[in-house]
Amino acid sequence: MENKQHTIVESPYGPLTLVASDGVLSGLYMTGQRHRPAEESFGDRVAATEEPFPEVVRQLTAYFAGELTEFTVPVRLEGTAFQRSVWEQLVRIPYGETWSYGELAAKLGKPNASRAVGLANGKNPVGIIVPCHRVIGASGGMTGYGGGIDRKVRLLTFESEGRGV
Repeated sequence: MENKQHTIVESPYGPLTLVASDGVLSGLYMTGQRHRPAEESFGDRVAATEEPFPEVVRQLTAYFAGELTEFTVPVRLEGTAFQRSVWEQLVRIPYGETWSYGELAAKLGKPNASRAVGLANGKNPVGIIVPCHRVIGASGGMTGYGGGIDRKVRLLTFESEGRGV
C-alpha cells in the first residue's frame, strides 16, 4: 500500500498542494485546478519541512525568483502509458519556449494525435515542474490549461520575458 502525504505552500500563483507517494513527489496542484483529485486522496497533511518537500520547495522558490530554469526533483508520474509518454516529452520543452499540441504529437511519433496529447497534457499531475503550461494551440492561442488560462499566460510571460507575475 502506498504512503501518501501532502503539504501546501504559497506561490505567486496561489497556494500549491504538493503530494508525495512513498516519498516521491507525485502531485502539484493549484487551487481550482481542473482534474484535481479529491483532497482525501492526498494523504495526511504534513509540514513543508518533511521529506521530500524541502527540496521541492527550494526548487520552486528558485524558479519563482527567476533563478532556476530546469527542475531536478524526482517525480512519480502515475497515468496510462500514453499519458506518461506525453508528460515525459513536456520536460523536454525548453524554459521560455512553447510547443504546439501538434508538435508534441509529432515528437511522440503520432502526428494525428494532437487531441489525445491535449487530453493527456490536461491531466498532468505535477504542474509547473512538468511544464504543461508550455503547450499552446497550433495558431499560438492559449488553449485550455488545468490551472486556468490566466495562470498559463502569467507563467509563459514570466518565462519568456522574465517579468514575473
